[in-house]
Amino acid sequence: MLSVRVSVTQALSDQAQETLSGDPTVCGLAVLPGAAMDGRGDVILFEMTRENANNIMRSLRHLGIPAEGAIVVSEPLVVVSDAADRAETLAPGHPADGVLWAQLAGKAEEDAHPSVSFFVFLLLATLIAGVGRLLDQPILIIGAMVVGPEFAPLAAISYAIVRRRRGIVAPALGTLLGGFAACAAIAWAIWAILYSTGVITYEQATTGPATEFIVAPDAWSFVIAILAGIAGVLSLTTAKSSALVGVFISITTVPAVGTIGLTLAVGAWDEARGSAIQLLVNLAGLLIAGVATLYVQLIAGRRQGRRAARLRRTRQRRSTTRLRMLSIEDDGHPSPPRRD
Repeated sequence: MLSVRVSVTQALSDQAQETLSGDPTVCGLAVLPGAAMDGRGDVILFEMTRENANNIMRSLRHLGIPAEGAIVVSEPLVVVSDAADRAETLAPGHPADGVLWAQLAGKAEEDAHPSVSFFVFLLLATLIAGVGRLLDQPILIIGAMVVGPEFAPLAAISYAIVRRRRGIVAPALGTLLGGFAACAAIAWAIWAILYSTGVITYEQATTGPATEFIVAPDAWSFVIAILAGIAGVLSLTTAKSSALVGVFISITTVPAVGTIGLTLAVGAWDEARGSAIQLLVNLAGLLIAGVATLYVQLIAGRRQGRRAARLRRTRQRRSTTRLRMLSIEDDGHPSPPRRD
């Protein structure tokens, strides 16, 4: 279940309450009159199922609430409620499979733009990867994979393509490719200084069977990138953060960037070329998998949304029929239909 707080003008409050009260996947509806906007608006509190969250959010947006107020969604640690259990039972699908697109939109907007922390983590990961290739230590390569933050802008690009948000693609590409280029250049300068002073040798920078996969891309590199991209998007959309760590360990983007800086510094052009190809192969696989996974989730979510809408209409018809039957029992004849 997701907890929602809506700040809404009093003019829209009744419409919002009517929309929410008629949805079987909503429970715990409470209204605080005059608690928002200095007494000019209401606060509406409720819980909704994750599976039907997109439909409910869409209904609230169509009322114009974001323009006049705000919708805040949070995920509680525990919800102990029979009403919540009934709502989960009525909601189509499984809670773990629900994708909250509004949350993805906000995260994509944030991850598309560069930040100091993103650049620092990417630079640290690049340098660690370079040391790992120099010493031929796979454990350092794994460490660089975990530290690297490059999957965030990749996921933002995938989201932007699927949802046709062109304004996100350009800054996300700039953050990703610009970050790679800047970190590779800094690593190249550092390794060039160390190479010119004799701290490292050409042989150290170009030998090492344990980490040779970085400079020798093959078909399996693309296959692994595809699988890692699918797992990465699923871990983000279903809040399975533990799986995301495994994705980081599977992709060879940052190790390739670190190796490019190292091999360029010592003049190992063939290995630099192999690392660049490895980088491109991984980026292509991750992007293809990310777009395909999000698109499948979008189609599946729309089907669940249609099921939830049919469920709501069925419940409303049953409720109307029940009221008419009660009216017949009380008055002996059906009451005239209500006109709003």
